[in-house]
Amino acid sequence: MPWRPVSLTAAAMTVCLLVLATRHGYHIDELYTRVASSHLAWGYIDQPPLVALVAKVEIAIFGDNLFGFRVVPALLASVAVLLAPLIARELGANSRAQVLAGLMAFASGLVMYTGHIMGTNNWDELSWITATWLLIRMVRTGDTRLWWAIGVVVGVGLTAKYLLVLLLLCLGAGLLAFGPRAVFRTWRFPAAVGVAAVIASPVLIWQVTHGMPQLEMSAALSKALESLSRSTFIPMQLLLIGFFLNPVWIAGLVALLRRPEWRAYRFVGWSYPLMVVVLLVIGGQGAYTTALQYVLLAAGAVVVDRWARSVPRLSVIGALTGLNALSCAILLLPVLPIGTYANTPVLKDLAIVQFDQVGWPEMTRQVGAVYQSLPPEEQAHTVIYGNHYGQAGAIDKWGPTYGLPKAYSGHNSYADFGRPGEDKTTVITIGADPKQFGQLFRSCEERGEYSNDLPVSDDGQKLMVCRGPLKPWSQLWEQLRWIGFQCPYTAEAITADSIKGCD
Repeated sequence: MPWRPVSLTAAAMTVCLLVLATRHGYHIDELYTRVASSHLAWGYIDQPPLVALVAKVEIAIFGDNLFGFRVVPALLASVAVLLAPLIARELGANSRAQVLAGLMAFASGLVMYTGHIMGTNNWDELSWITATWLLIRMVRTGDTRLWWAIGVVVGVGLTAKYLLVLLLLCLGAGLLAFGPRAVFRTWRFPAAVGVAAVIASPVLIWQVTHGMPQLEMSAALSKALESLSRSTFIPMQLLLIGFFLNPVWIAGLVALLRRPEWRAYRFVGWSYPLMVVVLLVIGGQGAYTTALQYVLLAAGAVVVDRWARSVPRLSVIGALTGLNALSCAILLLPVLPIGTYANTPVLKDLAIVQFDQVGWPEMTRQVGAVYQSLPPEEQAHTVIYGNHYGQAGAIDKWGPTYGLPKAYSGHNSYADFGRPGEDKTTVITIGADPKQFGQLFRSCEERGEYSNDLPVSDDGQKLMVCRGPLKPWSQLWEQLRWIGFQCPYTAEAITADSIKGCD
């Protein structure tokens, strides 16, 4: 293993991510995670507890700031970069091919996105890649003791995101169908299942004892985005790793399916089309295959290295890798001023993730203006209600700057982070349904709307002041709770019972 160039590549990824960490601002999901870190539990309606726990540790070490919040994602990204050469080595790569795999990993969209934003994807993608690497290594070496490591990786991965089950099912089906089935004929396999179950048991028990809210969450996501997911499925496959590296991971897929010397690893290749079929049937998102495509990219680096034996061919590979790094960085990392993203039609449509990281302080300021317009005696009995967790999370972060009271939301587990006290008789709402709140309060009046020059999803959300709750908050709160997600394009609330889709 050429540790020096590979390690430098991985370190460079972390440095780049940390340099860009504080540009733009918190992502909508990070605002939620930040608040969740102050309300640690064994589970949340929309995710397991690991990310909130890590956020708690980061805040304790680095303070409550964006840079510190993104240190762990940047470090995990470097681990992902290191895993690509390790996978290539298991497939017989020489030193040059391993270095090439590391450079392509650096240039991939997967590493950039998951390394920049603190969320469940950091651990989910890493657990997918690590588990697949260990499985490939076990097949090559015949060392079934690696089942213990796989059990630990799977157990920890399930405490971050349940989607790991999809990979396990597809890899397992590939092994059963194409072999080598011998890896299952050892007592260490059920032992590894037991290890994973023990590690993940607290979060699984939490789901069961709370009525399996993840199923409702998944139903809302699947049904709402079913048509969108299918129409964008193929484009997503071609954009997630990066447009210019598509030939490489596709070459890796073909080689895994056809090369005689890679016959033992054919199960990895077949896992990809199997996963695609499953996702198309259930209406899953194309993004769910990205970690497996990353493994195929590492395999493709071995194929490309054997092809690029001349200077012109090697130049082509270098140019494609560089172009991929540049295009992915522009789309997924805050390398350009936010105004450039907003004023460039192509970037405005493709770099949506950039706009989920801006506008939150400005929204808080505008809510603060509404609050300051209230009489001082009324302010003492006022709270803020955000229709979704991003709005409430923004008020929690920047509200103290404008003297705002505590923010609440009925969205997902934010509803469990607290409800207003019975002495709170006035509510400033952000993006709430006027009809719903009109039935719950004596009076509601519009006080303008959130306005931003940037194409943020919450632009135009109505602000209201509602007074005189008609029932105690303990009763009202059950009517305000909702499980679902926020459409990133229209800021619509999407639930399993009210499927509107994202236009």
